[in-house]
Amino acid sequence: MDSYEASAGAALAEISQHLAASAAQYDRSGAFPHENFAYLREERLVGLPAERILAGAALPLPQARKIIAAVARGEPSTALVLIMTYLFVLQAAQNPHWQPHVRRMVLEDIAANGTLANALRVEPELGTPVRGGLPKTTARRVEGGFRVSGRKLYSTGSPALYWMGVWGRTDDEEPLVGTFLVPADSPGIHIEQTWDQLGLRASGSHDVIFDDVFIPEEYAVDIRPPAAWAAERAPELLAWMSVLLGTLYDAVARNARDWLVEFALTRAPANLGAPLSTLPRFQEALGEIDALLHVNQVLLDRISNAPFETVTAIDSNFLKYTVTNNAIKVAEKALALTGNPGLARGNPLERHYRDALCGRVHSPQDDTILLTAGRAAFAAARP
Repeated sequence: MDSYEASAGAALAEISQHLAASAAQYDRSGAFPHENFAYLREERLVGLPAERILAGAALPLPQARKIIAAVARGEPSTALVLIMTYLFVLQAAQNPHWQPHVRRMVLEDIAANGTLANALRVEPELGTPVRGGLPKTTARRVEGGFRVSGRKLYSTGSPALYWMGVWGRTDDEEPLVGTFLVPADSPGIHIEQTWDQLGLRASGSHDVIFDDVFIPEEYAVDIRPPAAWAAERAPELLAWMSVLLGTLYDAVARNARDWLVEFALTRAPANLGAPLSTLPRFQEALGEIDALLHVNQVLLDRISNAPFETVTAIDSNFLKYTVTNNAIKVAEKALALTGNPGLARGNPLERHYRDALCGRVHSPQDDTILLTAGRAAFAAARP
């Protein structure tokens, strides 16, 4: 490791420690971690992908992964919001349908100000668009642009977002479907604080309601006939999403693992007369945990370093499926070993377990991943 890598690693470790100091407090309160993002802006990490793209040298996925791992080791809700901004930047930069001056305006704002952004897609009636169907959110054509109305669920980062990529449909007889860029300070936007979940409690994933919100015509950044989206393939974006989300939940599992190790090394019951770490069942369980985390490491290394044209959608989906489920297994095994101390809210293990469970809800979900892979395998085996 050269001196630059060593100093970068030390800086990321310091970021983890800084964010970890208030992680339990944010979990208890469910408040959005505005202070964490003020800190990350000072470290120039929020706008880094946009800054690099504008400079003509995109942020490499392995470097983005190190940043997300450090933030997630400290406070995973903060990492989730940061991931959504990174993905938004990547999509805006690569999408040929965006008008160049709109793209540049958004990227310059994020680069200069550390503005947060996210794509808002899930609806009460539609659920996740990955499973099909037209959105109910409607962009009504008016002079000079559109008026957007609808409700979006699970809008991660909503208390601090500025750029919202709202998935909706036009009011045409044959509607167009796609992304409408909505600034958060537009009149007619209301946040309903509905997020009160088991894990990632500080992510601010509330409902966002749009009531006849005006946007200029050029902010309909990518709208197409519904059938045009069926053939949409973005292997680089899918790989980024799988790697960064996988990194988040792998980091949560590593926090659970490290707490278990410390607990087993220091807990010495009177009837045993030695630390729990001397027991074969603890040693075997830790070996199994480390095996699961080793699989995660290998998969994340492979996909994040591979040329994107060689990474299939099934590769990315299997990464997401394996890493998130391994993270849950790690936390579950740690809880099974530690009993009441592991479940005590004064200790962080139960929080790590609750956060790990959230890995299951991201699209594509397990059933979709396995169904798609199984169909592809049968299709490939046919004469």
